[in-house]
Amino acid sequence: MQQPYEFTEAPAEAEATATAGAGAARVLVVDDDPTVAEIVAGYLDRAGYLVDHAGDGPAALTRAAAHWPDLVVLDLMLPGMDGLEVCRRLRGHAPVPVIMLTARGDEDDRILGLEVGADDYVTKPFSPRELVLRVESVLRRSRPAPADRSFSSAGLTLDPGARRATKDGAELALTLREFDLLAFFLRHPGRAYSREDLMRAVWGWDFGDLSTVTVHVRRLRAKVEDDPARPRLIQTVWGVGYRFEPAGPGPDVREGAA
Repeated sequence: MQQPYEFTEAPAEAEATATAGAGAARVLVVDDDPTVAEIVAGYLDRAGYLVDHAGDGPAALTRAAAHWPDLVVLDLMLPGMDGLEVCRRLRGHAPVPVIMLTARGDEDDRILGLEVGADDYVTKPFSPRELVLRVESVLRRSRPAPADRSFSSAGLTLDPGARRATKDGAELALTLREFDLLAFFLRHPGRAYSREDLMRAVWGWDFGDLSTVTVHVRRLRAKVEDDPARPRLIQTVWGVGYRFEPAGPGPDVREGAA
């Protein structure tokens, strides 16, 4: 028997359906607190977005299957199926930007959210206006940049317009932020950048939790390095941050520094 949230529509077709006619991005808000969901949906609606709402994981997958969203605002703590599993299932079907909502102080949960591919997170209680700004930032960076030509380095090739990345000809499954982070490294080889630098350049934030950068670097290494435990391309610079070395002169022996 077919699951009610089984994806039967191709992502591109679903996205076209979601935005056809209105020209507005579709945001799926997943939160079991009706008050929070109503406030978030109201602010996003006033900001010009098409908003769907789901109160639990299965309902979120059903909504996404019917109308593929351009972005998901996803509460981590959901009844039955938690936000991490919802994120995994959505990402298993097709790339989609995800902003996690987490309880303040639950650092381990935030790290888990980033590890499964969330592009951003907001801690509760939060400002709805801040959330709208985060949504705008993530969506802005997810839009294709057709003017940018493909570029290659160290066996890696990126096509910014198609948001497609390959390593030695094999396609890489990168999240939105992983793609942007890799693009930044490839554009600026040989120079060390702090996590604050990367947060400003890639995330567009002047402040925030720097563990976001650390987790994304770790995830990116797992996808582009031959041996992520001994990275040769994205190297840790002791006391500074990270440096992309196309020639890969040698593994970083002080990996725990950043």
